[in-house]
Amino acid sequence: MRLLVSGGGTGGHIYPALALIERLKQVEPDTQVLYVGTTRGLENKIVPDAGIKLETMHMQGFKRSLSLDNLKTIYLFLKSVHHAKKIIRDFKPDVVLGTGGYVSGAVLYAAAKHHIPTVIHEQNSVVGVTNKFLSRYVDQIAIAFEAARSQFPAAKVTMVGNPRAQQVAARAASDFSWTSYGLKDNLPTMMIFGGSQGAPKINQTVVDAIPEFNRRPYQVIFATGRKRYDHVKAQLQGVKIGPNVKVVPYIKDMPAKMPRVAALVSRAGATTIAEVTALGVPTILIPSPYVTANHQVKNAQALVKNKAAVMITEDHLDARTLLLQADRIMENADLRKQMSQASKKMGRPDAADRLIKVLRTAIAEHH
Repeated sequence: MRLLVSGGGTGGHIYPALALIERLKQVEPDTQVLYVGTTRGLENKIVPDAGIKLETMHMQGFKRSLSLDNLKTIYLFLKSVHHAKKIIRDFKPDVVLGTGGYVSGAVLYAAAKHHIPTVIHEQNSVVGVTNKFLSRYVDQIAIAFEAARSQFPAAKVTMVGNPRAQQVAARAASDFSWTSYGLKDNLPTMMIFGGSQGAPKINQTVVDAIPEFNRRPYQVIFATGRKRYDHVKAQLQGVKIGPNVKVVPYIKDMPAKMPRVAALVSRAGATTIAEVTALGVPTILIPSPYVTANHQVKNAQALVKNKAAVMITEDHLDARTLLLQADRIMENADLRKQMSQASKKMGRPDAADRLIKVLRTAIAEHH
């Protein structure tokens, strides 16, 4: 398969694409992939690091509505479409996949106008502005949350999940040991992770809770985010940190560690939710209030409704509310088991395979 993928800006649009590509190369080793991203997004580092050929396009930040009322926006969009057409002509893809972000808007619009099979993947429960715009032009639409279905033309929609789930599920038989962090393997471990950048409000709350965590019968590993580590360390000056608590800047290779986590405290991004449901990890979700259309709250509600997670909104987050939920889950193995089973029921550990099937359907429809 000659696959052209476009998506960019944030990890949420990039990681699912990389997980899909990894699986596609396993099932079709002669697959050729070209990734089209923006000159400024995270994809500039992540995609080449994964050994995938990257072409970049200069994209001006569109207005939230992607309404073409702004002349400069129209001009830049058409210029991007023109550039995208040239990339498409040179690469000659069998199918084009868009995973979100403005760059995919120009690329998939160009592909659809060229009568090349097109598929979009929507990771969130609230549909992004680019995918909403593209839904009229593309052949197939793959979703990860049932809540997204009604926001698209029904006939085009297939539930696939998030390919990142399959990547994580494939490594569930991890031989990772907590001793590498100076913790014990025979105690339940809670991981706290506010995203790769770290989340100031979560960090502050955990700092305040550490004297209590020290006294708990479970372990806590807390990742501050690389940029915020020194600040957190400074705040913990003179605070005793028990042997059951570890504070680290970042947790490398999360998929290997997730299967060994008894519970997770995290943001409610689409990628995180795909991972925890693939493995059935009980989760305390603290949605980021700084995202468009408050989609993390809606992502979290899907899990809360199914008793797979609990949610603490940031305005209710403090050491007391965190400890209350942490104790309730970490000191009750039966509850963890129930939450885990509920979470797994929502998981789609074959998401990449399902998305590959949708790509093949789009190709077949054109022949």
